Amino acid sequence: MKTNEEKYARFEELSKAAELGGGIERIEKQHQAGRLTARERVNLLLDPGTFTELDKFVTHRSTNFGMDKTKIPGDGVVSGYGKIDGRLVYVFAQDFTVFGGSLSRSNADKIIKVTKLAMQNGAPIIGLNDSGGARIQEGVQSLAGYADIFWLNTKASGVVPQISAILGPCAGGAVYSPALTDFIFMVKDTSYMFVTGPDVVKTVTHEDVTKKELGGAVTHNTKSGVAHFMGEDDAQTIMMVRELMSFLPANNMEETPLKKTTDSSFRTDEKLMSLIPSDPNKPYDIKDLIHSVCDNNYFFEVQEHYAQNMVIGYGRLGGKTVGFVANQPAVYAGVLDINSSIKAARFVRFCDAFNIPLITLVDVPGFLPGTAQEFGGIIKHGAKLLYAFSEATVPKITLITRKGYGGAYDVMNSKHIGADVNYAYPTAEIAVMGAQGAVNILYRNLETEEARQAAISEYEDTFANPYKAAELGYVDEIILPRDTRKKLIDALEMTKNKRETNPPKKHGNIPL
Repeated sequence: MKTNEEKYARFEELSKAAELGGGIERIEKQHQAGRLTARERVNLLLDPGTFTELDKFVTHRSTNFGMDKTKIPGDGVVSGYGKIDGRLVYVFAQDFTVFGGSLSRSNADKIIKVTKLAMQNGAPIIGLNDSGGARIQEGVQSLAGYADIFWLNTKASGVVPQISAILGPCAGGAVYSPALTDFIFMVKDTSYMFVTGPDVVKTVTHEDVTKKELGGAVTHNTKSGVAHFMGEDDAQTIMMVRELMSFLPANNMEETPLKKTTDSSFRTDEKLMSLIPSDPNKPYDIKDLIHSVCDNNYFFEVQEHYAQNMVIGYGRLGGKTVGFVANQPAVYAGVLDINSSIKAARFVRFCDAFNIPLITLVDVPGFLPGTAQEFGGIIKHGAKLLYAFSEATVPKITLITRKGYGGAYDVMNSKHIGADVNYAYPTAEIAVMGAQGAVNILYRNLETEEARQAAISEYEDTFANPYKAAELGYVDEIILPRDTRKKLIDALEMTKNKRETNPPKKHGNIPL
């Protein structure tokens, strides 16, 4: 009979073996590729000493292709729970040193277990992805594992925040779990996502493309919009995940965390008085305004590199998280197009699901014209943003800084689609279209350029201002730029107990 000491020693021996994953040689190979191991990533993500591991000794149950002779404890996924800034989160990290991080039925069950716990206990779930995809030796069992995870991702959507960090390869069916989550982080040179790899692409379409070009972090952050954030390496990317978590509530029933600030709610900024150029066609950077109003001038931008004519992200006002949605006049004059509409719509829906008030900054000349936009479905995609704002029941505050033209004025969280407080600067222009276009339609038969310019001036005096909208109650207050921070905080304070519910229904039919 074994003594207790021998049993304890046996446990410690097995535990150390499990912690080594695929072994020293494979760990070194992972490091040489510029990537951390699954356990190193988990330890970096969570507050020191808070990680509790689950299912450490789970192994696969496959007997085909000699798999029964190779069993490694943990089976390629490290899973459990811990804390970020003292707040509970659940986490799983795929271990590339074990069978290339491939998904087996057993390790799919580990991911399912922590996701269910996250939903039951109302805490975020964070996935650190680094996997060669489905474990081929298991056939349909690994595919079933993926589908079970997808189903749970969908059920958890809007219940707890779901975050995916792509820290290595992510291919085939594996990409759909991250795609169903709320935010995707990628590493600039060492991560990639694609449904079919370069070899298959070459066979089918005869296109020559590298992994990086096809599905690298730059591609997904700039061209496809699949990813939301890009870090230089594993460590920076994981720190960005921690940063995002500081803005988010634990679940859909909770408020966002309050972060104490010494930044006065009454602070004014004289620089804002000269931010908007007198010439309505001159650009300026809307981020200057966002940074100015945020606590400590700090703004955490989301999808910074994609559809840059729209700016989205998080800041704090008086210690409380808010989501910003802003036209960017410095890029394509802040025009609304397919990509910017989709980018903003998804962000608005996330904020609404998790009780994050929305601040919309408007300087929009309209929708982008052209066959590419019309054939691409700008009507349908622009309607997504309209739907998202209309559906949102969180506090909604809108500030028109300059142009609010045409249908785009309606779409950008106007009073008419449910905004609670609508501000405008004295520089605001709210009209069906710009003066020149309007005069070209209204006064087609003007004979001289002088008469045309006089008509333009008359139109500008009548419509290129916020007063018509203010007369009708569509703008609640016209404010000076220097007072923006105080006014936004006032509006947030006034709407903090807002209670609004949409009509009872299974769910709406958003124009997808």
